[in-house]
Amino acid sequence: MDLLRKILFPFAVLYGWITGIRNFLYDIGLLKSVSYGVPVIAVGNLSVGGTGKTPQIEYLIRLLSAQYKVAVLSRGYKRKSKGFVLGDTNANAEILGDEPFQYHQKFPEIYVGVDADRRNGIEQLLKLNPKPDVILLDDAYQHRKVKAGFYILLTAYGDLYADDYMLPTGNLREGRSGAKRADVILVTKCPIGLSIKEQDGIRERLRTDHNQSVFFTYIDYDDSVFGQAKVLPVSDLIKRDKTLVAGIAKPQPFFKHLQHDKDTLLTFPDHHHFSSEDIDKIKKSAGDKLIITTEKDYVRLKDKLQSDQLFYLPIQTAFFSDSADFDSKIKTAVK
Repeated sequence: MDLLRKILFPFAVLYGWITGIRNFLYDIGLLKSVSYGVPVIAVGNLSVGGTGKTPQIEYLIRLLSAQYKVAVLSRGYKRKSKGFVLGDTNANAEILGDEPFQYHQKFPEIYVGVDADRRNGIEQLLKLNPKPDVILLDDAYQHRKVKAGFYILLTAYGDLYADDYMLPTGNLREGRSGAKRADVILVTKCPIGLSIKEQDGIRERLRTDHNQSVFFTYIDYDDSVFGQAKVLPVSDLIKRDKTLVAGIAKPQPFFKHLQHDKDTLLTFPDHHHFSSEDIDKIKKSAGDKLIITTEKDYVRLKDKLQSDQLFYLPIQTAFFSDSADFDSKIKTAVK
């Protein structure tokens, strides 16, 4: 695969040239970006997948929903519905997509909408009564038809955009210069022991502008796993034989956090729709053992496996320091 990516380098140059021209046309106004009277915060990345957008959106929901009517608008990747859909009592992962359905279930007080056309999605959300006070755009950093009021760019510690290349040679959707649009850059999925010296070194590598702030976050795993009717401490699970199931972009940290030598690890593609054959494979592998999965996968598996056997491990974004500064920037942007 690495050799193939190197061979495809000319296509990466071409792709970078095309996306660069597109961004330039938006920058000079020949392609039109639409802004709205309601605060819009865009969360996204330069690379494809695996930067931790879902826990970051949830962080923003928790931060803002006590004071504001929050709406989340997502594309609804791999959903089976079309056009604009608003989460309601009939919603499921197939209608909304796994991540939006997760937001819908965890935060029933907010609006969750999906639409590949973000302009239309925002316009539909603004017709609601009461209309939202703030809209969070999930994975919309490259969606330049909408001009957000505040941009949050995520880049994973082990896969910084500064060290990456354009698709298909690397994983970048657009050139590194696209980072200049960000108001805040979050370095996500950092190791717990990340030193101040290493943080400063990463800031230098990212070459941010003076008006851009860089924050460092890590994944904070819950102390328990959750099923439909039972909660189990993680400390009691570590030494038990179990089956770990993940259909996310980068499952290694999830596996590492829970596994021991005799566990069975089952990996599926990101946003995977589990077929009957997949379910049979999981059942056969697990037998009567516990099945532990990610929260995103749980919303797609919970109606297909035994409720007393299936559990998920929640995660949250946590800041090393300066979380109050980050929170203040978000609240100021909304005001």
